[in-house]
Amino acid sequence: MILRPTEGVRYSLVLPVFNEEAVLPLLLHRIEKLLSSLDAPAEAIFVDDGSRDTSSIVLEAKAKQDPRFKFIRLSRNFGHQIAITAGMDAASGDAIVVMDADLQDPPEVVLEMIGRWKEGYEIVQARRLTRDGESAFKKKTASIFYRLLGKLSSVDIPRDVGDFRLIDRKVLEAFREMPERDRFVRGMFAWLGFKQCEVTFHRPARAAGETKYPFFKMLRLAVNGVVSFSDAPLKLAIWAGATVSALAVVYGVYSFFAGLFSDSVVRGWTSTVVIVSFLCGLNMLLTGMVGLYVGRIYAEVKRRPLYVVAKKIGFAASAKATDHEQTRVA
Repeated sequence: MILRPTEGVRYSLVLPVFNEEAVLPLLLHRIEKLLSSLDAPAEAIFVDDGSRDTSSIVLEAKAKQDPRFKFIRLSRNFGHQIAITAGMDAASGDAIVVMDADLQDPPEVVLEMIGRWKEGYEIVQARRLTRDGESAFKKKTASIFYRLLGKLSSVDIPRDVGDFRLIDRKVLEAFREMPERDRFVRGMFAWLGFKQCEVTFHRPARAAGETKYPFFKMLRLAVNGVVSFSDAPLKLAIWAGATVSALAVVYGVYSFFAGLFSDSVVRGWTSTVVIVSFLCGLNMLLTGMVGLYVGRIYAEVKRRPLYVVAKKIGFAASAKATDHEQTRVA
């Protein structure tokens, strides 16, 4: 079931939170200032993705104090992309803005995004011109990933664009028809199409705390992006297997004639062991690549819920009946 816009709510902000107690006081101040500057009623939905610090206490108190702030606590850490989905499922506005809680997505940019939305654009993406506070390694690997994904995927996924974007209500309703578990949200919105545009901004360093996307989480997100939007690894497995087999045949023919007409071939186990080891290693690599796709299929057919809500504060009583729908896969 898709939640329809609540009367009077024009804009919804969705902010996933995980162990952000250090930055919350400044974040809440700037979000409150943003909400007051908007030209229509708005809500800010904070999704606590299983934080282990005091983030949930602070956000719960704010939601009880100010009706514009709403709070969702998931039963455990389901991951950033799932937390975004949970917040969007609960959003009731005509325009929904997704942004990170670390203030690297400046709330002030939302005003410019709303301006482009009013011009008729249905998806407004925020593209980063600079990325302060990030290592050269992270910037370089991110650039390589987006270039590679752009070549492998049949979908045009914009470069230097994260999850900071505004979407129209009709886009959200279409997005909710996509129930896959291993989510690459920015790629999913690119796949949907609609009328899109960009606004640019300079991404500042974190105001406080530490990144929630270390190397291995970034690697996992990259794998999700490639596997979800490209079958290139499967094609690579086919061509690599065919190439190695062809080389093995060529080497076999060479060894046969070399053994007949010369004594240059060293008879023994060395060449056999090298070839067998190489082929076994390649076979394991390609089998694992195919297995990655099979594993995704297995995860999808189990039809488990994307997330489980432990607590909701600030939502209308009429929305309580839809909690079950929001925690299951459509």
